[in-house]
Amino acid sequence: MENTIRRKVESGARISDAEALWLLTQGDLHFMGEMANIRRREKVGDNAYYQFNFNLNHTTICELECELCAYYNNKSGYTMKLPEIEDAVRAASKKGANEVHIVGGLNPNLPFSYFIEMCQRIKGIDKNMHIQAFTTVEIDYFAKRSGKTTLQVLQELKDAGLDTLPGGGAEIFAQRVRDIICSKKISGQAWLDIMEEAHSVGIPSNATMLYGHVETPEEIIDHMRRLREVQDRTGGFFAFVPLAFFPQNTKIPGVAVGNFTSGVLDMKIISLGRIYLDNFDHVKSMWMIYGYKGCQVGLDYGADDIGGTYFDEIIVHAAGAETPKSVSKPEIIDLIKKMGRTPIEVNSKYQPVCVTV
Repeated sequence: MENTIRRKVESGARISDAEALWLLTQGDLHFMGEMANIRRREKVGDNAYYQFNFNLNHTTICELECELCAYYNNKSGYTMKLPEIEDAVRAASKKGANEVHIVGGLNPNLPFSYFIEMCQRIKGIDKNMHIQAFTTVEIDYFAKRSGKTTLQVLQELKDAGLDTLPGGGAEIFAQRVRDIICSKKISGQAWLDIMEEAHSVGIPSNATMLYGHVETPEEIIDHMRRLREVQDRTGGFFAFVPLAFFPQNTKIPGVAVGNFTSGVLDMKIISLGRIYLDNFDHVKSMWMIYGYKGCQVGLDYGADDIGGTYFDEIIVHAAGAETPKSVSKPEIIDLIKKMGRTPIEVNSKYQPVCVTV
């Protein structure tokens, strides 16, 4: 099997689902890293990317109350007022941030106009501030609450200043898994359909995959296959973003609080993303998920992006991540340079902001 996969990778051919499953379940980790790096060099050479961004989590109130989520708080949660959001944007802009990452709960007290005005106010403060905001789950919720179609919601948000979607809420597409870990969330197919709509109106995105809970290897491959098929049709995904599951304060039946993923699985997922998702230009190995050393190793297993500065991230840390809540720009550059890569600051459209030699 290794020889077949090597021939395909070296010739630029696509590997099959069966070959991907073999790699995940039986493949040698170092072989996978070697193959992933062949794909990586073809796409980006020895460049490694990062973003100078900040997190804005506008509300912890969420009526979904997903089993996998440690973030929502419907008893003592908060909701940011628009002037508070403006203050946060001004402060981040003064620090040099050029991108805001916005994700929050499904708060029934917030009208759709709140999100339109949020985008407008952010662009009013800094017209060059890249807005990466709202999961497809939020887009679906906005549509249902406002009586609009998801396509209308996407177009209106784009007109208000939305630049890209972050790609969260994908989890694992298999309905068996979603019934266990996010039983009230939209289906995997709905997530994919909304992404296709976003791409059709000129809103590109990333695509995530949450692994290390109740999914099977076959369901991981199914998830990747469905992403690859959409990307074949739209070309609208920039990066594949693997997310290791953190179990603390979550409520998934049968998943122990200390059940973290292994380093071997993490690197296999990153490398498989690069090998199998041959139509994605970028694969992330986020320092916030894998730690400083883990994200560096990920760069040697097919990744080319270690994430952003992420001022004040709270969602992953609520579930038990022990990494810092932010990292400085000099620190993130140093992480990349120590791996022999060229650090390039970009926004989420991978438009260069700064190259550090």
